[in-house]
Formats: sequence, structure tokens, C-alpha cells
Amino acid sequence: MNVLAALIALGLLVVIHEAGHFLAAVGQGIRVNGFSVGFGPALIKRQIRGVTYALRLLPLGGFVSFPDDEEDSPIPADDPDLLRNRPIPQRVLVISAGVLANLALAWLLLVGQSAFAGLPADPDPGVLVVAVQPGEAAAKAGLKAGDRILRLNDQPLGPGQDAVQTLVNRIQSEPGQSLKLLTRRDADSEQTLVLIPEDRDGLGRIGAQLQVNRMGSLRPARSPLEAIRFGSGEFTGLLRSTVAGYGGLMTHFGQTAQQVSGPVKIVEMGAQLSSQGQGGLVLFTALISVNLAVLNALPLPLLDGGQLVFLLLEAVRGRPLPERFQMAVMQSGLLLLLGLSLVLIVRDTSQLPLVQQLSGR
Repeated sequence: MNVLAALIALGLLVVIHEAGHFLAAVGQGIRVNGFSVGFGPALIKRQIRGVTYALRLLPLGGFVSFPDDEEDSPIPADDPDLLRNRPIPQRVLVISAGVLANLALAWLLLVGQSAFAGLPADPDPGVLVVAVQPGEAAAKAGLKAGDRILRLNDQPLGPGQDAVQTLVNRIQSEPGQSLKLLTRRDADSEQTLVLIPEDRDGLGRIGAQLQVNRMGSLRPARSPLEAIRFGSGEFTGLLRSTVAGYGGLMTHFGQTAQQVSGPVKIVEMGAQLSSQGQGGLVLFTALISVNLAVLNALPLPLLDGGQLVFLLLEAVRGRPLPERFQMAVMQSGLLLLLGLSLVLIVRDTSQLPLVQQLSGR
């Protein structure tokens, strides 16, 4: 059930992202002829008012298609409602709408949780592990998403953001040193782990995302403004840590490539957080939604950021880049994405506990 909940959450995020593109185009009167979740052959498809809606075989994302992409389209090339014939600001809005939709969803989830589920009455002691990257120090120590770190070197970690900052400071200041952690995974299950931060440019890194422990009792928000303020603070924290994580990945790719998680690892993380209750599932959905937004904003082929780079170059040149060049870049990006996804699926599947047990590892 926890795996199913994580899969549903991931599917929702893809739909929301593509719906952002779709609604931004339709809202401006731009022609759209397809809305797909997934890639490859269509498993289910239905045409409504000239738009083909499809669920496809490979659940690695989705796309909105436009008549501009069809060589044999019956629509005249100079039709003012084709995407390519619209002013650059309108096209920028269509391309960036997916990222904006995912950011808006994450913010609404966190604010909504604060408004309807409540705020921590007294934040529980300790630090919540939100995500663990495979092959990194946290994973080697045995930490998993959903774990709560209660003690550091036999010293209790207090509640709130101060506890998170205390732990982060010790990790960063003691690369290569052994840190003893007392963690709690289930209600009555505690264990002691030894964590050794890796030395990266003189700072300790463990490959994990840490948040305030919100798994305890909650109190109603005193006002809508308090719920908005608290949820917005959590959203800002997630966004900052995600941007910093991708920044580290881009600047130290050789050292941090192992931190990239594929679909299997993401679902496993979602299942672990879902086991912590509704709050864990909301946090997982918000976390992945922010990650999806930041990832798509990167200036890489096939991503929204790459499309924005094309538009920027068009604005500078005064005319679009050659179609053959754009097509070559997009096709190479698609092959790279599919190849990377396959590698991550194989790697992450081999690291699942059941697979390791069957293989004797």
C-alpha cells in the first residue's frame, strides 16, 4: 500500500507538471493536439475536442504536443495560433508553466497540511531523514528515509530547526570522523548507527536531506496567516536545499553522480516516508514536486530549461535556431534521458533489500 501511494503521488506530479504547460497554452488560445503521461506506445488514448489524451508505456515523465511538431499537419504554417508563431513572452510562459505548477503544488501541500492537519504542538526532539542518496555515507551507515535521529554522540538533539542545524554543523565540521547516532525507525524500534561523513572540499557530506521532525503531536493553526507562514517556511527550506543539492551535483559531478536517484529509489523513499503516516506522504510529494521543478529548470536538452535557452538565443539572434539543429539536440537529449533512466533503474533495483538478499549480498 505504501508503494502504491508513492506511485500515485509520482503520477500526480507528472500530470500536474504537464497540466501547467497545457493550461498555459490553451489559456492563451494556442493550438494543442496532445497531452501524454509517459513515453512510448500508448496504452490508453482518447480524443476530445481535437486533443489526444494518452497514457503511455514508459512512466518516465510526460509531454504536451503541438501541431508545430507535425510535418504533415493540415494547419497552415503561418497560423497565428501555432506556438511557434506566438510572441516569445507567451512561449516562455507555456514552457515555464510546468515548473511553476510543481512549485505551486508543493507550496499548497505544505500550507494545506499546516492549515488542516495542524502545526507541531511542541516539535518532537530529533531530526527527520527525508531522503538518502544511494552509495553515500548516510546509506552506508544504514540510514533510511523516515528515520528520526534522536541523539548525536550520546547527546540528545533538541526540537525544531536548531536540532537540524546542530547536526548539519557537526557533519560539515568533522569529515572522516565517526559520529554515533541513535535513531528511531518505527514506534518502538531504536538502533545505534555509526556515520562517517565524506570529505568534500574540506566539508563533511553524507548524502541525505534532513528536516525538522514533525512526526509528533500537532495543534491547530491559530490563524490562516500562521499556517501560511509555517508552510511557506517549510517550502522555502525544501527549495533552498534542493537548489543547493543540484548546484553541488553540477559543480562536482564526478564526486556526486552517485547521489542521482532513479524511479525505483524514489518510489522506495516514498514508501518509507508513507509508512510514517499522512504527513510523511505529503512531505514526500512536496519534496519530489520541488525536485521535479528544479530539475526541469536546468538548461539541458529535452528539459524546460533547455527550451528556454533556445528561446533566449532566438531573442538574441532575431530568428529561431535551425530546425535541424534543434531536432538533433532534442533527439540526443531523449537518448541520454532514456539511457540514464535505464541505468538508474537497474542500479537502484539491485540495491533493494530483497534483491540483495536473493543475490546473497
